[in-house]
Amino acid sequence: MTKYNVSDIRNIVLCGHGGSGKTTLLDAILNETGMVKKLASVDDGTSICDFDEEEKFHKYTIESSVIHVEHNGKLLNMIDTPGYPDFIGQTIGAIWGADTAAIVINASAGIEVNTRRVFAETKKANLGRIIVINKIDSENVDFKKLLKLIQDVFGNECVPLNIPIGQGHDFKGVINVLNLPDNTEGAIEDPKKLRESLIETIVTADESVMEKYLEGNQPSEEEIAALMKKSILEGTLVPIVCVSGKTRTGLKELLDLFSTCGLSPDLIARQARNQDGDKIEIKSDPSAPLIAQVFKTRIDPFVQKLNFIRIYSGSLKNGQTIPISTGRRGVKIAQLFLMQANETKPIEEASAGMIAAVAKLEELATGTSLGDFIMDDFPFPTPMVGLAAAPKSRGDEAKLSGALAKITQEDQTFVCQRNEQTKQLVITGMSELHLQVIRERLKRRDKVELDTKEPKIAYRETIQTNADGMYRHKKQSGGAGQFGEVHIRMYPFPKGTDPAEFASNKSQFPSMKDFHYDAATNFLWIDSIVGGVIPSNFFPAIEKGFKERMSKGVIAGYQVQDVCVELYHGKYHDVDSNEHAFKTAGSMAFKVVFQKAKPSILEPIVKMEITVPMSNVGDVNSDLPNRRGRPLGMEDAGGGMQTITAEVPLSEVMTYNRTLASMTGGQGSYGIEFLRYDVVPGNIQQQIIASAELAEEEE
Repeated sequence: MTKYNVSDIRNIVLCGHGGSGKTTLLDAILNETGMVKKLASVDDGTSICDFDEEEKFHKYTIESSVIHVEHNGKLLNMIDTPGYPDFIGQTIGAIWGADTAAIVINASAGIEVNTRRVFAETKKANLGRIIVINKIDSENVDFKKLLKLIQDVFGNECVPLNIPIGQGHDFKGVINVLNLPDNTEGAIEDPKKLRESLIETIVTADESVMEKYLEGNQPSEEEIAALMKKSILEGTLVPIVCVSGKTRTGLKELLDLFSTCGLSPDLIARQARNQDGDKIEIKSDPSAPLIAQVFKTRIDPFVQKLNFIRIYSGSLKNGQTIPISTGRRGVKIAQLFLMQANETKPIEEASAGMIAAVAKLEELATGTSLGDFIMDDFPFPTPMVGLAAAPKSRGDEAKLSGALAKITQEDQTFVCQRNEQTKQLVITGMSELHLQVIRERLKRRDKVELDTKEPKIAYRETIQTNADGMYRHKKQSGGAGQFGEVHIRMYPFPKGTDPAEFASNKSQFPSMKDFHYDAATNFLWIDSIVGGVIPSNFFPAIEKGFKERMSKGVIAGYQVQDVCVELYHGKYHDVDSNEHAFKTAGSMAFKVVFQKAKPSILEPIVKMEITVPMSNVGDVNSDLPNRRGRPLGMEDAGGGMQTITAEVPLSEVMTYNRTLASMTGGQGSYGIEFLRYDVVPGNIQQQIIASAELAEEEE
């Protein structure tokens, strides 16, 4: 492979909504540039980029893939990404591994939900952006209307660089508005007018050139070429180009744009942190210190684990041992690869600006920094949709654990956790579709099938008032007996209360000798025993009894929290008292007194940020009260979108993704963040208790 200067490398991520034709475009580019001889197609399962079995079955992209081609002396590394929001994690990783984003729009469908999302994500990553209007030869295309919509949603910096000759079935080619031909017949828009608009946008990048332009002096071709790249870098220009991936009309012009106006790695301003946490500017120089980061991990059935690495500075070589951010020891690079979708080509070295892959390094993971400097973590969204999962075959527990571990390495928007309270294994993803595809992959790749159902809510139990009581555990059944008597008082202990200050209140606890505090459950127990009525060596057993009862729950089987227990009296027997007897007495005393103290159930309350088109704001606000939600505010999210912030019980939004998709036609998105636990209303509490009793009977 030719060794390229940093200035001749283009790392381009293709992103957009599902069905916009990104994969078809890349398959066509591979064939157009001679990298692949045979025509490939998503529809017939021969696509180069959609090589995964699930992708072939569903006929859409599920994970990102990297290809490379050479064009006009430039190396174009291009990353295909999923189009559906369900797989946004793959897209975000790819965005942060690139320098230029080609945001692909389906000409007939227009701006869809993920188009908005990726446009915002690429802006956040400080990438240069190009809008590619694909499928311009489709039915029901209105270029003028689409152009106005793009500028209304994304801004007037979005300006056509070329325009179609005809549209729909009449699409015959494109006209470059900077280099107008003599014959512009059939152009959908006035190319001269658009040329003037484009030049006006470009010259704003340089005051001196702009002043000359305003005085009537046209910029030279060299000035236009230089200022176009600068404008794209600064975000003041987002060129729009038209193409048909199916017929390849406009494809060469698209490649020319990628090579001339795609940003080289040395133009993007990036920072890393040294070991002291100080930020440094990255220089995209092969001779500088190594700074690199893993932006994607894939478990390949043949070469095992593959980590895709973007090298920002320095060079990476075979046999080199390098420090990493996720391990104390350095790792040795055995073999570097250049990727062509799922094909690996061994290379000796990858330098600044390049994308390479390395196999069989378990220490690496998505987000790992390589070298002595550390890159920031990628801004992956928090998954929202959870399912309780269990293997269909009981003997597959160990196999499932290993299979899920592989998925969590590949997908940063997939979480697998065992809920110790509900005893369920909960898998959480971006949507039901996301989790369905994961289940398919587990079945195909790891031969593990899952049974799934909605997970239980991790409620909590607490008390609302003070109470006291006792329990005597007495048992005599041949041989040594058992005896332990425990008297306690119980108090509500709200979150945020200082345990030392609370326990030292002499008017409430005049005989307090000692106290113990458990921060995990916000549980305080106070020793007020006087006169040795219970020997102190039994105190640990009593405390253990309290905690075991708290973990089992009292009224509905949920963890108890926010409680203070004062041990103030009791009795023991010289022969029959032992640790087991006092542990049982402590547990039962806790249960008896808890039931006297106005017990209640707490539910998790979450903060939601719901982003929807302006036209759907009323629908969302009308729906929230039905979910016991409380709106907190609203702010403009740009592009005709509004973000509504609200507090809602988690139990009311477990399947909110379905409702929001139905309400907004798939245009809405939301995020959830845990806030606190609140008392459940009485009628709902009775339902929860009844459900818990029914579940216990069934077991």
